[in-house]
Amino acid sequence: METKANYAVIGLFTLAVVFGIFGFVYWFQNIGSTGERAVYRVVFEGSVSGLRTGGTVMFNGIRVGEVTGLMLNPQKPQQVLTTIAVDKSVAIRPDTQISMEFQGLTGIAALSLKGGNPALPALVGDKSNPPTLVAPPGATADVTTAARDVLLKVNEFISENQKAFKSAIEHLDTFSAALARNSDKIDNITSGLQNLTGGADGKGGDINEAARSIKTLADNLDQRTAEITTNINRLAASGTRQIETLSSNANRTLGTINRAVDNLDKNPSRLIWGGNSGSSLPEYKGGR
Repeated sequence: METKANYAVIGLFTLAVVFGIFGFVYWFQNIGSTGERAVYRVVFEGSVSGLRTGGTVMFNGIRVGEVTGLMLNPQKPQQVLTTIAVDKSVAIRPDTQISMEFQGLTGIAALSLKGGNPALPALVGDKSNPPTLVAPPGATADVTTAARDVLLKVNEFISENQKAFKSAIEHLDTFSAALARNSDKIDNITSGLQNLTGGADGKGGDINEAARSIKTLADNLDQRTAEITTNINRLAASGTRQIETLSSNANRTLGTINRAVDNLDKNPSRLIWGGNSGSSLPEYKGGR
């Protein structure tokens, strides 16, 4: 009897733990679901794969409600009509951004709401006529879908350019074969370049010798240029002194000429009779 009682206690404890786990999961899935709710309709264009009834509705990363219904639009089968219940304290505005967020690699999606202009009034409605939000065309795209699209485009590109890729590979093969056939010539060219540069030690070599010769020539040119400049400066200084002397002599000569001209203007007879400017003509004494 005591053993049976122990089994009964263990069984009741196990059931309690199981119910407790289920209760915790239910509470965790519906956390924040208490309180009054506002109902909205969200219209998606295309597939909403991964979104489920009971899925999470996030606003700026915070859970604010859940998905309460999914159905196709009878008038437009390409559209999916989604009903969500959101805490009434969350203001959903006409320009609120809508997208789907995929959680890890499980493929489970959550409906994401972001932003909204505070200057715009919040949407108001009831369950019979909920406000409608339209998701943008790319709202349902996930990373895996985008990756598949990229891979498809890459595959199409390769298929369209298959001949070009094949031709390029053939040209590479031809080039590689040509290099293999001319490997000895390439070695000779490499050796010639090494001789030009003087090898790994950097000594000798035609290029290094030419560089040293050019440097020596440049040094000699600098020295000769300095000497020529010095001689030109000396010649210029000597010429300046001679020019100054000639200028002084010319000035004195011009002064003498000016004085002579002045005297000639004052006594023109002097040019004929000579003598001082104050002398008179010789006296005539008569007689034959």
